[in-house]
Amino acid sequence: MERQEELMREILFAPSLLGADPLNISGSIDSLGNNFDWLHLDIMDGHFVRNLSFGPAFSQALRKKYPDSFIDAHLMTNNLETVLPLFIESGASSITVHAETEPHLLHAVISTIRNAGIKAGIALCPPTSVRQIESILDIADLVLVMSVTPGFGGQKFIESSLEKVRELASIREVHKYNYKIEIDGGINENNIVRVVLAGCDVIVMGSAVFREVNPASWLADLRVKIKEALKVDRT
Repeated sequence: MERQEELMREILFAPSLLGADPLNISGSIDSLGNNFDWLHLDIMDGHFVRNLSFGPAFSQALRKKYPDSFIDAHLMTNNLETVLPLFIESGASSITVHAETEPHLLHAVISTIRNAGIKAGIALCPPTSVRQIESILDIADLVLVMSVTPGFGGQKFIESSLEKVRELASIREVHKYNYKIEIDGGINENNIVRVVLAGCDVIVMGSAVFREVNPASWLADLRVKIKEALKVDRT
């Protein structure tokens, strides 16, 4: 039994602060207790997606307030030449950029992030295939599968996203790559087990978490549910 516990995949919870109370974000974070692993920041510029959200100053404030937290910045932005340096200096622990933004520069962008000592991720919108990033998966620390159209929280999960997750998991296993698979969009207590069993390592949830009366307890219950599912999957 102990050996089975050692071999079980680590599943990380990354609550999206887009779903937090905008007038009391620190209170929303504190309501999670110790039942989260990363803090996920959805950075939107009003151009790549039709919404605006946080900027680098917010990431800096988070780093100051929560110095030991893993800050997971997801850049849904254009103009990476301007935006990326700001987030590299913002205290983010990982920075994920979209494959659809300047795809010809994606290898250089990922390398720049990693050379700064920050984890580097690649995000895929629902219509974008894994094939479009397959040539650079060897240098990625993270691949983020968007399971909704990016831009707004509270959308319905796109079921076909699971096939993309399975494909990424298969490529990782065949080539012995080390990237984590993250998923974002429409994840809740009804589909989280299927998402994990498909191969996801990092689960982003926003409104599903923060709408709960007791988010910490809800996340703790989900951890138990996932743990039991992984045990069954290994038998």
